[in-house]
Amino acid sequence: MSLYSMWGALEIGLIFGLVALSVLLSFRILRFPDLTVDGSFPLGAAVAAVLIQADWDPFLATLMAVLAGALAGALTAWLNIRLKIMDLLASILVMIALYSINLRIMGAPNIPLIMEPTVFSVLQPEQGISDYVFRSLLMILIVVIVKCALDAYLATRSGLAMRATGSNPRMARAQGVATGGMVILGLAIANALCALGGALFAQSQGGADISMGIGTIVIGLAAVIVGESILSSRKLFFMTLAVIVGAVLYRFFVALALNADFIGLKAQDLNLITAVLVTFALVIPLLRKRLRTRGGN
Repeated sequence: MSLYSMWGALEIGLIFGLVALSVLLSFRILRFPDLTVDGSFPLGAAVAAVLIQADWDPFLATLMAVLAGALAGALTAWLNIRLKIMDLLASILVMIALYSINLRIMGAPNIPLIMEPTVFSVLQPEQGISDYVFRSLLMILIVVIVKCALDAYLATRSGLAMRATGSNPRMARAQGVATGGMVILGLAIANALCALGGALFAQSQGGADISMGIGTIVIGLAAVIVGESILSSRKLFFMTLAVIVGAVLYRFFVALALNADFIGLKAQDLNLITAVLVTFALVIPLLRKRLRTRGGN
């Protein structure tokens, strides 16, 4: 694998690290099976791309994309909490609706951003560093800031109430926690992170596409599972770190598999690679348990 491919895998892995944090918040912390991310990821890309093409500042366009993702997540939670629609079904309904909404926003199946200013092009220095290296370094900074902000929030009183809502909602309600509000806020934050990833992905790859959200939830879950298999801990700092590491490793494995000529894999085999990686990550804890059992005997 070339150096360019490695930097590219790091950049995309860090972008999907934001998606992994989103999945961690919804699936692990809130215990809410949220499939909205398959729609909020391209929603962030669509909003950012349309606004950038309309000569908006790319930072402001990215912020609007984040707000759009937060609204999508809040809508899913509202359907579940207020209308009593089953959590999984509520997220599926919003995900399906977002496909049409994204097409409405974009006005076409895809929007190119190759000649438009982006967060990456605006911040990049004119000399001294390659484009692909700078994008990866900027993504490291963004992901670190988001991770630290999420860690700090989840350590606050509101964050602890959200974690209690996911762990034991009945006990949380008994302690005076408004669990419905916590779910709405949690899913809003989760999908805002996913939309941020979509907005940055569109700006990194030079355009937004209506199909770019397909399989986002699978990638996010793969990152969470891979990360937890490698770095297993109940401490919040290591939990968030693990999913980011898992997302980066996932992209490295994919890039390595696609660039290994002797394996013969192609771009259309991406879903196959994902399935194999997730299966392997799920088997690792079982293998560890068996080895410990044998060692104890």
